[in-house]
Amino acid sequence: MEANQEIIDRITYLQAELTKYGMAYYVKDQPLVDDATYDAMYRELEELEATYPQYQTEDSPTARVGGIILPGFEKAIHEIPLYSLSDVFTKEELFAFDQRVQKALGYEPSYVCELKIDGLSISLTYEAGRLVRAATRGDGTVGENITENIKTVQSVPLRLPQAIDLEVRGECYMPKASFLALNQKREEEGLETFANPRNAAAGSLRQLDSKITASRNLSTFMYTLADFGPLNVATQEAALTHLDELGFRINPEHRVCDTIDAVWDYIEGFHDQRSGLPYEIDGVVIKVNEFEAQNNLGFTVKAPRWATAYKFPPEEAVTTIEDIAWTIGRTGVLTPTAVMTPVKVAGTTVARASLHNGDYIELKDIRLYDQVVIYKAGDIIPEVSHVLLDARPADSVPYPLPTHCPECGSDLVHLEEEVALRCINPKCPAQLKEGLAHFVSRQAMNIDGVGPRVIAQLFDTGLVHDTADLYRLEKTQLIELEKIKEKSAENILQAIEASKQNSLERLLFGLGIRHVGAKAARLLAEEFETIERFFTVKEEEILAIHSIGQTIADSVVTYFATPEVRELVDEFVEVGVNTTYLGQKRNELVAVDSYFQGKTIVLTGKLSHYTREEAKAKIESLGGKVTGSVSKKTDLVVAGEDAGSKQAKAQKLGVLIWDEAQMVAEIDKDQA
Repeated sequence: MEANQEIIDRITYLQAELTKYGMAYYVKDQPLVDDATYDAMYRELEELEATYPQYQTEDSPTARVGGIILPGFEKAIHEIPLYSLSDVFTKEELFAFDQRVQKALGYEPSYVCELKIDGLSISLTYEAGRLVRAATRGDGTVGENITENIKTVQSVPLRLPQAIDLEVRGECYMPKASFLALNQKREEEGLETFANPRNAAAGSLRQLDSKITASRNLSTFMYTLADFGPLNVATQEAALTHLDELGFRINPEHRVCDTIDAVWDYIEGFHDQRSGLPYEIDGVVIKVNEFEAQNNLGFTVKAPRWATAYKFPPEEAVTTIEDIAWTIGRTGVLTPTAVMTPVKVAGTTVARASLHNGDYIELKDIRLYDQVVIYKAGDIIPEVSHVLLDARPADSVPYPLPTHCPECGSDLVHLEEEVALRCINPKCPAQLKEGLAHFVSRQAMNIDGVGPRVIAQLFDTGLVHDTADLYRLEKTQLIELEKIKEKSAENILQAIEASKQNSLERLLFGLGIRHVGAKAARLLAEEFETIERFFTVKEEEILAIHSIGQTIADSVVTYFATPEVRELVDEFVEVGVNTTYLGQKRNELVAVDSYFQGKTIVLTGKLSHYTREEAKAKIESLGGKVTGSVSKKTDLVVAGEDAGSKQAKAQKLGVLIWDEAQMVAEIDKDQA
């Protein structure tokens, strides 16, 4: 139905006013009108948009009710990773962090303290001021696209007052009142309740029906950007102020502290106040205020050197040790676990707690049937604090540590400078199984279909003795396994074959070298390029790599000095597994005369010939730089299908625009 100008103006007015009222209520906690007035205007807008649906915009207040059913969650690539934070648990550790910062900078910086919200980390991307994507943190590099669900969260602006490109990061959480109401409702309906507000928030954001998310009354606090360039600010404090001006909800309790003593005063104050806050916190985040100082301090492999998180002491409870169970991991280390009388701690029922190692048991003198105080380290992992000696039975005896591997029966060893009991039998089935499970995992060789059940059968039937044996499996062997049909066998073999083409960093990580995680494996592979190089590499060469320390260097050199490793690598080569680094080397100038050399390129829209990541890798390998936003410094925009605001902005700025076919042709020419 067509509308006259008066109706169009009324719809536009109601959308703008309700957006303003919503921001005042949900973001600023300062209502501008009473509920009855808001509700009447909202109902009027609903009726008008129902009659004239062509005028309901994507950022209309009525778009927040949800109702979109998603088939699943797509992956969301974070072009700028979301780093985790290092943790400190004591005043001494906090002051040691400050000393490291001062030593690196040469002066005492100011810090910004922010409450550590116990929720789910999110990233919001805006193009020309409009929300275009929301994603979970995931592993920091790849998260899940939750755009439709985040639109239902009232504190998230759908449109900014400025037409700028931003990627804003923060925390989505469930207020305590919403959590209590939700659990009460679920109890009444006979449903399982949520353990804590964080789990409730995470479960709400991952609903496939966005209307359910809308009903959960989630909220947000935003605290940083992926790139502060568009805001033209020099400090974290100024950035928070600017985020507030743009309409984001920031935590009002943040404070600038000129000394580490002032930081500690802030921490102590909020430790005492935490129970009275309307949301859950589990600590305080401390950041160096000045961005120039942050840049000078930089990052480790996992976390920024300019920030840390002080974790509050956890809740405690008393329970009884009923048994101690031992498991063996892929490196041969035996780990004891306390099996306890179930008890509730920090909102969850706990029946098991890690005892770490035999030395830990002896140090704390933990015995069967002892009453112990347990807590959650970082409010997450159950730990035993201490034994209640006054309650110990009179006939109690010290717990005897095992002397033989529970899996293979071999003698256990207590290596010098190690606290762990270790099985050093290279043929121990438990180690081989755990090692294979790690090898096929997503971050390693990414072989789908080979789960714990299949791995157990492969070992039990003698089809696999080490990881290289995977590449010798045949279809006739697989279909003999329980619950493996012909199609499943074909899929497994296809996944195994595809994994042969992985870049070296995946193989390095999959080998399970002690202390070498996925990020360290990437740095090592990029530096030394082939696995053969690791058999001759010197410790000092590894230490020269930024972010790689002594522990990793020692572990890598020791690992590749083992004769069995040379045999295993030879097997990989024999079966056709790639052992070279296939990615781009950072800061490396390409030798070819490429069109992309030195240019800044933006990819937008849907690509068909390459995935977005493949196209990015191709361009970067030819010397180009791929960024996420269009500016005057952009040299080229490659527009795929359904290209939107980035293409429009490029046209406005006069930036060169190609379609995907032109990009593919140029890449092929440059690589020829």
